[in-house]
Amino acid sequence: MEFKHVFICVNQRPPGHPQGSCAEKGSREVYQAFMEKLQMDPELFMTTAVTPTGCLGPCMMGPTIVVYPEGVWYGNVKVEDVEEIINEHLKGGKPVDRLVISKGKPPGML
Repeated sequence: MEFKHVFICVNQRPPGHPQGSCAEKGSREVYQAFMEKLQMDPELFMTTAVTPTGCLGPCMMGPTIVVYPEGVWYGNVKVEDVEEIINEHLKGGKPVDRLVISKGKPPGML
């Protein structure tokens, strides 16, 4: 199984900030769900790193996640989506298209 690195934005902006923030949209709960699910699967736990990050950029599409080495960007991720991302992408190698906002580069970049 190829090693994967999952970055999850957990950035918190002040209340009322025009861009909003991933944390206020539930990204910390998404991060927690990833950690809990990975710990229940020893093989996946050994081949996947999950890192909480500051702002990844596309705040309006948050919670935002990026999976490397593929560079697949996910947006509007909810706790309910975590198991699907793990099973389809991390284990199966196929991104979850309904959540993908960009591939290979940050959203909005040429």
